[in-house]
Amino acid sequence: MEHVDHILIVDDDREIRELVGNYLKKNGLRTTVVADGRQMRTFLESTPVDLIVLDIMMPGDDGLMLCRELRAGKHKATPVLMLTARNDETDRIIGLEMGADDYLVKPFAARELLARINAVLRRTRMLPPNLVVTESSRLLAFGRWRLDTSARHLLDDDGTLVALSGAEYRLLRVFLDHPQRVLNRDQLLNLTQGRDADLFDRSIDLLVSRLRQRLLDDAREPAYIKTVRSEGYVFSLPVEIVGAPV
Repeated sequence: MEHVDHILIVDDDREIRELVGNYLKKNGLRTTVVADGRQMRTFLESTPVDLIVLDIMMPGDDGLMLCRELRAGKHKATPVLMLTARNDETDRIIGLEMGADDYLVKPFAARELLARINAVLRRTRMLPPNLVVTESSRLLAFGRWRLDTSARHLLDDDGTLVALSGAEYRLLRVFLDHPQRVLNRDQLLNLTQGRDADLFDRSIDLLVSRLRQRLLDDAREPAYIKTVRSEGYVFSLPVEIVGAPV
């Protein structure tokens, strides 16, 4: 039997969730609608889904809290598309840091939502094999740093722990899995957030800047993440697997 993608819609606005649910059904998707985080948790306990459409502005646990919860649990690999009523770059970046794969600003056309859902699903499943991010728990060593891929934090050569946001960890993991290889912004967005770059999207550049700060990397003469003009970024040091976390 052919697989039909199952989309879970979490939105406290009854009209929006029903309109969206009905539109997606008419376009060949299976849908379930819930009103809040409690209903989302209950449903996910018994039923896996292929993608979650998650509204940010909800009473109680908002979409950002729920997205962070999803990324910390057994549903961490399920794609999340966030809906936000605020067209603010900071809000969008926070959503991506929490682990969202894409976002859409309200009001939106149902057709655009469908297109973004299909794009996230397609990119999640069809990343080039040579750019797949590995997920086994281990310690990766580079320069003065080690990355604990189980706890998702950095350790310097003195043993000092540096915590990373979800977005910072995913970006660093991509670089460490593909050292000394130039990756363009579109590839980095695709690998870390499941979407293509658009002309005005600078979220990867902001994340690179923050990651350089975590690594104490001088942006003027970086030792770790170098900018390749008109091409993208390259992680310039070799990476060594030194063992599994204790």
